[in-house]
Amino acid sequence: MIQDVEIRQPITVEEAVKKVMAHRKQGEIEVVSFYDCDGRRLAEPIIANHNIPSFDKSPYDGFAFKAELTQGASLDEPVHFEIVDHIGAGELPTKELSGYEATRIMTGAQIPEGANCVAMFEVCHAYEKDGKQYIAITEPMEQGENIIVEGSEVKEGEQLVPKGTYINPGVKALLATFGYAQVKVAKKPHIGILATGTELLEVDEPLEPGKIRNSNAHMISSQILRAGATYTYYGTLADEFEPSLAKIKEVLTEVDLLITTGGVSVGDFDLMPEIYKALEADVLFNKIAMRPGSVTTVATLGDKFLFGLSGNPSACYVGFELFTRPIVQTMLFNDQPYMKRIKATLAEDYPKKNPFTRFVRSYITYENGKVYVKLAGMDKSNVVSSLAHSTSLLVIPGGTDEFMAGSEVDVLLIEDHEGQAKF
Repeated sequence: MIQDVEIRQPITVEEAVKKVMAHRKQGEIEVVSFYDCDGRRLAEPIIANHNIPSFDKSPYDGFAFKAELTQGASLDEPVHFEIVDHIGAGELPTKELSGYEATRIMTGAQIPEGANCVAMFEVCHAYEKDGKQYIAITEPMEQGENIIVEGSEVKEGEQLVPKGTYINPGVKALLATFGYAQVKVAKKPHIGILATGTELLEVDEPLEPGKIRNSNAHMISSQILRAGATYTYYGTLADEFEPSLAKIKEVLTEVDLLITTGGVSVGDFDLMPEIYKALEADVLFNKIAMRPGSVTTVATLGDKFLFGLSGNPSACYVGFELFTRPIVQTMLFNDQPYMKRIKATLAEDYPKKNPFTRFVRSYITYENGKVYVKLAGMDKSNVVSSLAHSTSLLVIPGGTDEFMAGSEVDVLLIEDHEGQAKF
């Protein structure tokens, strides 16, 4: 029996994003070993629990002494200091200096009591006299010269990076510096993936007439990992209502979010609209004024999201980045959950008419100090080959006839961890 065709009213991309984010929720916290925290997001800020440096120290190999005793020093009238101690990095001074005494000091070592400057080794003339070691200083020194003062880099109690920060090598260095052997991080959201369509084959199955290999689910799984979440792939759903509904109900008990690919249009075998009704899910929207991915559908059921992404590979890809990724980032405590938007110069003509906003697979290049954006390949929603070269999405506003090479355009960065606070 042929279904009645539903008349869907499209909403703008901005409206769709707002509807999704209105239902966002904060994620959960878990504690992981310092050694396993790379690529995670902090669930609390890093607070300095001591000064850096934690003592006055020398930036050079040299000699420490009282600067005021060198006033008037010159080549003709050098000032002489007796060397009474030697401090290596990691060692503590053993003698407080007085009068014309100096300490041989290594880079990073603590300044001894009684000293208030360091002369680099290269400017000091060392010599021995009557079995004792001396240096001659031929230029006046200033108090504090060549001394890294305690707390000059970081003060105890200072917030160094905020909650939600992506743990890169620099952040990990801070965690190590302040002794974070255990790190509070955002728990990764767990996302379920189901692909719809009797025509789908798995990667290791041979091609058959009328069949295609299921690339969408595996593409989405990779996007999920890039966004910072985990996933379980629950396989494919045949175009049968009752078994599909039962499977979706089962999966929803095990995951934080559910992504289905395909089945969201209004064809005879597109089951997802009826499944949303049977679940009594709240459908936020089912048509967006955009290309690709106009039939992208998002629904909520309790505190869980159901993302109905298109069966076309590029539309599926774009739908995840625009709508699912910000929810994942919010659950990871990232207060900049959207893709970073930059300006770039279009490197080639884009002559298509654009009644709806287009998100074109593209990549960024840098030439002569300027940022250019180039098309990654064929711009059709069913095309998968161009995705392999895409690092950005070129944004073509709706209501435009064409964009020519040299035009300034907006570009969304896919491979960026920083993000931005507003869409």
